[in-house]
Amino acid sequence: MSTEAPIDFAAEGLLDGLEGDSRAERLALLERLAEDGWRLAELKRASATDTLMFLPAERVVVGPERYSAQEIAQRSGVELEFLEAVRRAMGLTNPDPAEPILTDLELEAAQMARPAREVGISDPEILELMRVLGRALAQVAESARRIPLARALEPGITEYDLASSYAQSVAQLYPMLQPLVANALALHLRQGAQTEVVSALERRGGELPGSREVTVCFADLVGFTRLGEEVAPEELGALAARLENLARELVRPPLQLVKTIGDAVMVASGDSGPMLDFALDLLDAAEGEGEDFPQLRAGAALGRAVTRAGDWFGRPVNLASRVTQIARPGSLLVERELREAVPEDRYRFSYAGERRVRGVREPVRLFRVRPAREDQRAGPNDEA
Repeated sequence: MSTEAPIDFAAEGLLDGLEGDSRAERLALLERLAEDGWRLAELKRASATDTLMFLPAERVVVGPERYSAQEIAQRSGVELEFLEAVRRAMGLTNPDPAEPILTDLELEAAQMARPAREVGISDPEILELMRVLGRALAQVAESARRIPLARALEPGITEYDLASSYAQSVAQLYPMLQPLVANALALHLRQGAQTEVVSALERRGGELPGSREVTVCFADLVGFTRLGEEVAPEELGALAARLENLARELVRPPLQLVKTIGDAVMVASGDSGPMLDFALDLLDAAEGEGEDFPQLRAGAALGRAVTRAGDWFGRPVNLASRVTQIARPGSLLVERELREAVPEDRYRFSYAGERRVRGVREPVRLFRVRPAREDQRAGPNDEA
């Protein structure tokens, strides 16, 4: 409980523009927040950004504000300039260095910089990691914030009750969120390590233990990253879910829907013909979804790969992913080995030139694929 003199919220301008029930609800919320220890400066800052109702939940997640940036720099032994650079890299704003609005979480994060430096991790490497984490975790935080808010919202609920209900919902979710994020990161690290081992063996010309020939196809939504800047996250999630549903409806043995990766699906098969049929049908299905669904592009490759825990690793996986990024919207692009592995009479191939592909030593010859029933619409030098 706060022992400070009561705040005159009206005189401080925190009730401006409010009348009747709205004014009474805001006053009740402000009084509760002040009793819980929130300072006037914090209340003004939250009021200016219309985030007062989130303050009780914020206390649940990050704890009370108690440190200035200068104090964190002193306690952690890390220079203030670098700590500010880390926050900028993560997409966070820097407060006034003397204002005590940082928490134990910021102090713990700052204290990690010194051991990272001591084991040889450079400052540029730390900043790059923080940039990647900031981008990825901002999306996680948005979803994590939306779920408890949706649970707390009820018709006619007051601002005071919504703040309390939201804080309670966050308190239930947050203990589960940290281990989920940590576990997901560990699983992705393991998968990345497996990919690196396979790539290293291939670069040295080594035999991949347990490898077999497989055709791999990726298909992704064109312009998905740019779209993320224009529409709400839930709309992006709905588009990705529609893509996955389209793929599931078309996958038949011997095809395997391996995974979805945000805006893309990955499919593998021991038979090349059905894979090309699937990719072409998926492009047609996406086109049939209408103007509100982005165009697809697809890429496929054939080669030896190994399977681990339901996923695939090896050259055709990496190559198919890279080829997909080259393909034009609405088209399927394949490399030479796959083009030579399928019957001539089932598809029409148009040469799309040679391209340098990251992770592949020699230039890759590419071909655009169309169904045999479709009229040839381009010449032999059709580009990707």
